[in-house]
Amino acid sequence: MHLDPLILSRLQFVWVIAWHILLPAFTVGVASYIAVLEGLHFWTGKEIYLRVSSFWIRIFSVSFGMGVVSGIIMPFQFGTNWSRFSDATANVIAPLLAYEGLTAFFLEAAFLGVLLFGRKLVPAWAHFVAALMVAFGTLFSSFWILAVNSWMQTPAGFEVVDGRFFPADWWQVIFNPSFPYRLAHTVVGFYVTTGFVVLGVAAWLIRQGKFGPEGRLMLSTTLWLLLFLVPLQIVLGDLHGSNTLRYQPAKLAAIEGRYDTTSPVPLTLFGIPDDKAAVMHNEIAIPWLGSLVLTHSLDGEIKGLKEWPADQRPPVGPPFFAFRIMVGCGLMMLALVLWGTVLRRRERYVQSVAFLCCCQAASMLGFVAVLAGWTTTEVGRQPWTIYGLMRTADSVTPSLTGWNVLLTLIGYVLVYLVIFPGGGLVMARIIRKGPIGLDNAAIESGRPAQPVEALPGTLIEATTS
Repeated sequence: MHLDPLILSRLQFVWVIAWHILLPAFTVGVASYIAVLEGLHFWTGKEIYLRVSSFWIRIFSVSFGMGVVSGIIMPFQFGTNWSRFSDATANVIAPLLAYEGLTAFFLEAAFLGVLLFGRKLVPAWAHFVAALMVAFGTLFSSFWILAVNSWMQTPAGFEVVDGRFFPADWWQVIFNPSFPYRLAHTVVGFYVTTGFVVLGVAAWLIRQGKFGPEGRLMLSTTLWLLLFLVPLQIVLGDLHGSNTLRYQPAKLAAIEGRYDTTSPVPLTLFGIPDDKAAVMHNEIAIPWLGSLVLTHSLDGEIKGLKEWPADQRPPVGPPFFAFRIMVGCGLMMLALVLWGTVLRRRERYVQSVAFLCCCQAASMLGFVAVLAGWTTTEVGRQPWTIYGLMRTADSVTPSLTGWNVLLTLIGYVLVYLVIFPGGGLVMARIIRKGPIGLDNAAIESGRPAQPVEALPGTLIEATTS
């Protein structure tokens, strides 16, 4: 049986990153939420902010640990499965990943301990600063990782010497054409994802009749936040799409399922793409709307995939369907947030069982949108790892055999099926306990009166022997 190491390496990368991305999608947002709650507690002195913050800190600690462990696997694979890619791009990508370690990891490592264990050991302002630093650390991590990913999507500021990429202008490398849009769209997407998790947990606490004040606080603050963030995310998505149309037109053609260059462009709601025949079957579309959405003009033109050679076209199916799933999730989120805003009058949003049940059902919606968005952007980039310059097929480690990759893939599958459900169960247990009060037991500190207490008789034996 022939096992293709390229296909298996891609499957392995899909498996590990699809699990890993769920964690920063949550920790980036919840770290900022904790910082806000700590700030509110510091300025107002209200205990309820402290209880809710401590509750989310416990959940954050579990997800953060899982994120670090699963994140280490990602650069590890660059060496084992993608050594050609690593060799060609190391002069550009390695410093960016190192900057992530120097900024994000150092910041998080320095202040995470204070956030987790320092509540009673440091002043309130110092605990607030620790929460801020951890939140900044997660954002710095997003900044550098997305700088790397964006450079792979829209490479700039480099020169190629002997088949290797070298930086010519670091400013252009980091702030490449798609970076600002990708960073804003992704980080806001992470915040929205966290917001819906908080919304779902708050709705569950209220429905259980436990921790009502804490549940109301979470529901209210998050609904206000989402009322601003969800529409903002739609605007950012539109700007990101316009950037893709300009710098990655083949990807956009795949997302829209366009095989032929068209003007005006209809908006395809559904269809069954056929890459071999280069045609969309059973298409349901709205005339002109595609041009209006994509080019902001009723007669705007979109290039079809037939403009590119067949071996330079991305597969249409995954980005086409994933994009519609992402947009569908976004519209459902917007509808739920608007519904909650309407119900705010006389606090009906905490009394409506139907609304609270929908909040619980929607708690995982952000993760679905993140995975769909990631599928859209990464499969749409194919067949390239460095867009237009280096093919995925030329990036894999040449010495790999199919059996090598199959063995490690099975190992990753087994380990992840233990780690992630296990971590999920721990977080579910914390949620079931709810935002309980802090343990008021005093923390021992200072120098003990007697450093070592010897057992009776042993000291005499030691001194006389």
